[in-house]
Amino acid sequence: MITKYISKSILLAPAMLFFASCTPDTIDGDGNGIVQGPLDASFKITKTSENHYSIKRNFNNYLMSKWNVDDDGFNTGKEEEKIFLPDAGTYVIQHQAIGVGGALGGTASETVVVPTSDPIAGNMIQGGRFDTPAEAAKWSIHKISASGAQWVIGNGTGVATIVASGSNQQGIYQAVNVVAGRKYSIDLVAASETPLVNTWFEVYVLSTAPVDGQDISGTVYRNINTWDGCGTSKFKGKVSSVGCNGSKNSGVYTATTTGTVYLEIKCGGGTVNSLKVDKVEFRRMQ
Repeated sequence: MITKYISKSILLAPAMLFFASCTPDTIDGDGNGIVQGPLDASFKITKTSENHYSIKRNFNNYLMSKWNVDDDGFNTGKEEEKIFLPDAGTYVIQHQAIGVGGALGGTASETVVVPTSDPIAGNMIQGGRFDTPAEAAKWSIHKISASGAQWVIGNGTGVATIVASGSNQQGIYQAVNVVAGRKYSIDLVAASETPLVNTWFEVYVLSTAPVDGQDISGTVYRNINTWDGCGTSKFKGKVSSVGCNGSKNSGVYTATTTGTVYLEIKCGGGTVNSLKVDKVEFRRMQ
């Protein structure tokens, strides 16, 4: 009988050669040896009807698109998106092409001018962009906690900002006239550069004016709440997108009586470092 002995060194040598041949000379920061080059992020805007537009990317050889409409924040979207711009004005639309490994391959911008506001869905909120002292003056502060929470409205920043700690809270509100039986949509842009801690951010529609020193309750129409799982990392976007808990984030209010109601934005928590709101909307749906 002949016994054959095979040296381990002979077996290992090809494997080592194979490993060496597969190792890139240089690797990028992610360690995968792949670098995303420039991509064509250009897109086309087409008016489909009054105040309605289609935005469609021109190039398809990348993994994902992100769209930013009127500085509402970049949100993941499709190759073609339908947008509704109910208010007259000039809007900047941006598109990002996201490539291999989530790398940003390119950004493109286009401008669209909306000549007239939609006759039904025009914004009923006054000063919802906080751009001027006159707009900021349309809002009132609801002092719920004696201290520890503070809204600053406008003040040259073009936003309303709240800082809060120690589970204290404060609100801002504005009166709106509604008609019984009609539905109204509510939305706004919210942003925080730092994570929220033990924080609630809620939008209400009240039948009576809020009273200082007294909390409010009822149906929540827009919601960012760390216990519900959102606001725990940096964010920016419409609360309809960045908010959570569908039962508190429907954004649709049905008026039960004709008259004055009060839209209130309330926020408080353990750590709220400069949460900003902008573009507050209250629009008739029918």
